[in-house]
Order: sequence, then structure tokens, then C-alpha cells
Amino acid sequence: MEKEKLRLDKYLWAIRLFKTRTAAATACDKGRVKVNGESVKASRVVKIDDTYEVKTDEKRWVIKVTGLLPKRVQYSEAIKFYEDQTPIEEKERIAFQTASFYSGKRLSKIGRPTKKERRDIDDFMEGTE
Repeated sequence: MEKEKLRLDKYLWAIRLFKTRTAAATACDKGRVKVNGESVKASRVVKIDDTYEVKTDEKRWVIKVTGLLPKRVQYSEAIKFYEDQTPIEEKERIAFQTASFYSGKRLSKIGRPTKKERRDIDDFMEGTE
């Protein structure tokens, strides 16, 4: 097997943890990608059996590299190149968060006003002129 060098930002993009390679590099620069508790640069060479802790705005992953993937492939293929070791508590938190997000209910006092709220605002504003 030939020795190929693969940058960390390119690997994280290829396994679909980030939408763009730039986003992966930015996460590395901001210290959101760690090995053994230490932040790593985007140019770090990925090796098989490395374990990375990756944080994004939505989720926190702990992944172990099982294969090198130099170019982006579909998700069903990409998941074969890493082992997800994310703690169960984190997975449960994400599942709960997505379940409550897609419940269809609008959170109170967030977003656009309802038709009734809009009428109440209009009525209120007419009285102040």
C-alpha cells in the first residue's frame, strides 16, 4: 500500500463532517478540532487509528480514523472511513434536540408574530399616534 499524505481539513470534508473544506479549516484554526486535548492545525497529516474530537455549532463528534479518504464521496461510502465514538449522552442530546425542533410548534416569543399578535400590535400602534 502506498504512503499517501492527507491533510486533516481535506479528510474532515471528505467524510462529510463539514460542508466545505474551508469550514473544516476554519474549525481547525478556531481550536474546535483536537487530538489528545490539544488543538491541531488544518495541515496536520491524518493517520489511521488517530482519534479526533470535532466540535461544530450543532454537534460534537469523537471519531477514529479507519481509512484515508482523499476525495469526497456519498455519505453511505464516507462512513466506512471512520468509527463514530461519540459518547451516548451527546447522541441522546442531539436526538432530543432534533425531535423538539421538528415538533411543528413555534417557540414562544421567537420568530414572526402570528396573525392575532400582528393585529394586537397594529391596534396598539394606532393608539400611540
